[in-house]
Amino acid sequence: MKNLFVSLALAALVTGCAAPKEKVQKQPNILFLAVDDLRPELGCYGSAVAISPNIDALAQQGLMFNNAHCQQPICSPSRASLMTGARPETIKVIENFTDFRDVNPDIVTLPQHLMNYGYQAVCVGKIFHGPYQDKNHSWSRQPAKPEVERPEPKGGYALKENQDAWLKNREGVVETYGPNAMQWGLGQGPAYECADVPDVTYEDGYSVISAIQTMNEMLTENPDKPFFLGLGFKKPHLDFIAPKKYWDMYNREEIPLTTQPNGPENGAAMGLHPSFELRARFGIPKDGEIPDSLARTLKHGYLACVSYVDAQIGMMIQALKDAGVYENTIIMLWTDHGWHLGDMGIWGKATNYEIATRVPLIVSAPDMDETVRGKSSDALVELVDMFPTLCDYAGVPLPGHLEGQSFLPLLKDPAMPWKSAVFSQFPCPALREWAANPLSQGMRETYFGPLVEKVEEKIKAQMGDKWDRDLFENRLMGYGMRTERYRLVVWKDYTKPESEPVFLELYDHQTDPLETKNVASENPELCQQLLDQFNKGWQGNMASVSNQYN
Repeated sequence: MKNLFVSLALAALVTGCAAPKEKVQKQPNILFLAVDDLRPELGCYGSAVAISPNIDALAQQGLMFNNAHCQQPICSPSRASLMTGARPETIKVIENFTDFRDVNPDIVTLPQHLMNYGYQAVCVGKIFHGPYQDKNHSWSRQPAKPEVERPEPKGGYALKENQDAWLKNREGVVETYGPNAMQWGLGQGPAYECADVPDVTYEDGYSVISAIQTMNEMLTENPDKPFFLGLGFKKPHLDFIAPKKYWDMYNREEIPLTTQPNGPENGAAMGLHPSFELRARFGIPKDGEIPDSLARTLKHGYLACVSYVDAQIGMMIQALKDAGVYENTIIMLWTDHGWHLGDMGIWGKATNYEIATRVPLIVSAPDMDETVRGKSSDALVELVDMFPTLCDYAGVPLPGHLEGQSFLPLLKDPAMPWKSAVFSQFPCPALREWAANPLSQGMRETYFGPLVEKVEEKIKAQMGDKWDRDLFENRLMGYGMRTERYRLVVWKDYTKPESEPVFLELYDHQTDPLETKNVASENPELCQQLLDQFNKGWQGNMASVSNQYN
């Protein structure tokens, strides 16, 4: 009840006048837009090349967060964390093969909690990761299945030559390495496709049509109940597949390649990986550099996917307006983590650096003050903060297990002082990039074997007598702490919280925003100060909020 009062009081602050006590506004609908593997490569975030007019328009109607960070830059831990409001190690999900519900049978998710307070909730597309959709707890209904004419892509591909390549590669790796090869992530199809097909051919195009029909059904069947509609897009995740018209939006020759092809000077040898996820694709070199021509094609495909998803988001927002519910709908757009497009010499997510942990986050809300719309906030926020924020805006109590902080006050005052640090993590990327699971012996016996040996030799050369196979494969975690100025990466045994770090990285974003040089060895006193701050944990770095927001 206290939180309901707080939410209504905040709404009064936002509108600039007190709401009539006898009138309680209907709870807002929530459109929860998830985009997979999208770094801040958007026009509204300053990209010189990305074409994203619909997301840019959303940013103009809402508040854009410049310093939002995920809790772990890989799909399942990130999504499980933000949907439960608890951090990866708390829910014991640090790789892609653990169902959060198996180890947390009683935990309450965001949509589940909202359902307990009168919401109807539905998931269309990818909200949770893979098979872990929590169908029995988090959703009140199944999405609609529109009857539309569309060919069924095989392996996600519309073109027969790519379907054939996908099947051939699958058959080849199984024949060579046995039936477990598919579990190791081998046997993938081409990394990209440009096909002259309608948007609905691919899954994301179909998802938005399903979401619109589902929303309209909910409004017809339960017009007095607010909805939580989770709409998750799978692009721009590999493979970079989008209809040709989105590829045609870009001049290939004007697409810039990374200006940072090398890893950080004096950086952790275990901090970067050999791009297993990309190299498993058909036609991609299994070792060595990615040629510039191929790199430009890959980035072109990524950008085409961004524009494809952007168009689907525009359709969904227009559907809100057509249904007459836009003015009472919170729109929250987020992505699960960033992505290296050749930056630091790698392709993929799964590092503890800024480019993998920093994510787009845009919120547009009813009654948002006009002085806030179109603005951005430099406040440090985390994806784990979204759960309490939406609860506060909806006027429902906060569950006791949450480990984030509502950033609702920032929607009133984007420049107010906020968290002193945010936190992320990833276990030894060099040896665990692939789904954050330790590389299996079977995988070591494939064409990935020489890559693994190379990165191991680099680690051994840097770490000397600190090298321990069990530690580096199974127990070493990189913990990232981002402050306003610095990024500290603490490498230590996550099974022994009191153990000393085996390696430190320090990057000064004031002088080195691209994190090109680890300056930890040059700044021992600063490192100790930041370590002291790190050891306070997320609890010791929360924002101090004035009484008017408590």
